[in-house]
Amino acid sequence: MDLKEDLKKALAELRRKEGRKFNQTLDLIINLQKFDIKRNQVNLFIQVPYKIKEKKICAFLETKNKNIDTITKEEFKRYSDKKELKKIVKKYDFFIAEASLMPKVATTFGRILGPTGKMPSPQLGILMNVNDKTINELKEKINNSIKIKTKEASIKLAVGKYSMKDEDLIENIMTIYNAILKTLTKQIDNVKNIEIKFTMTKPQRIRIR
Repeated sequence: MDLKEDLKKALAELRRKEGRKFNQTLDLIINLQKFDIKRNQVNLFIQVPYKIKEKKICAFLETKNKNIDTITKEEFKRYSDKKELKKIVKKYDFFIAEASLMPKVATTFGRILGPTGKMPSPQLGILMNVNDKTINELKEKINNSIKIKTKEASIKLAVGKYSMKDEDLIENIMTIYNAILKTLTKQIDNVKNIEIKFTMTKPQRIRIR
């Protein structure tokens, strides 16, 4: 079975539906089987070849930086107010931090960033050296990355936009699918099927066999 060919057909089918006035998101749904979600969590950062969307990123730094929205150490006390904390969690998709500030970040912001999965992580988000180059490189990396953490036997995530070329969407899907496959205990045997859909369309299902 050629998954790329099947994806090509499925995308053509989805695009036959009338377009919308906004740039719809393409979702990938991977339905799992014979996989114990409690014992084997899928917890991954995946770099995709084509940017899905510009993420809103905020940095916890010692001093302000013109390349990124910054919350400096002096401003931390403002966030002892729960309302202020909730505001920033809503406003930003991703948080990064200077390594030296991490203990303080954990005590000030941990209680609200932790449960939402937005706490700066060693995998992608802690800066040893803060300069324009490292910040811009990290921003680019974050914008091309996807975080996957499974809570149920169906993995759903955004993989691109309606305006992107089919081949770029397929490239993103294949990168994500192959990375997830590697972490599954029985690999392809754990995949029941996959589905793709735009925001306003019904899903197109692809059998994996």
